[in-house]
Amino acid sequence: MVTSISHSPEETAAIGEAWGRQAESGWVIALSGDLGTGKTQLVKGLARGLGITARVHSPTFALVNVYSGGRLPLFHLDLYRLETVEQIFSAGLEEYLHPDGVTVMEWAERWFGDLKIAGARANPELAVGQDVSRSRALLFPRLARMRWVEIESISETERRITYEDIGT
Repeated sequence: MVTSISHSPEETAAIGEAWGRQAESGWVIALSGDLGTGKTQLVKGLARGLGITARVHSPTFALVNVYSGGRLPLFHLDLYRLETVEQIFSAGLEEYLHPDGVTVMEWAERWFGDLKIAGARANPELAVGQDVSRSRALLFPRLARMRWVEIESISETERRITYEDIGT
């Protein structure tokens, strides 16, 4: 588990940019955090690190934005408007869990539940948690590589960004 403190939107984007430079095809980045914590800012930096020059914005109404033109394609999902795992599957989003590029999803807890970092290491196949019913747990796919990221507001400008790589 790694924790960073960002003091500005630019620092949050810089963290994402560093991740983009090291990203490999097939990587899924799951972002969890309240509105306004900097999830999209992190994705903007990630795109920059991948060499994508297109304007990045949250796909809240489109569900998915696809960015190409960089070292790897970036699939940017926003699950805010989806309330259940069944809605996510009905939208056909499971294909993005095994991307030919990098997938980053905002509001990942809508898909994986409230997967806390401490529990992620104990369950690398993401059958997510003991509090999840067996039938729901069967819906969760196995992932080769995921970075689970939690972003929290500390103050008006500061964010705590904690992440853990799962399945690597």
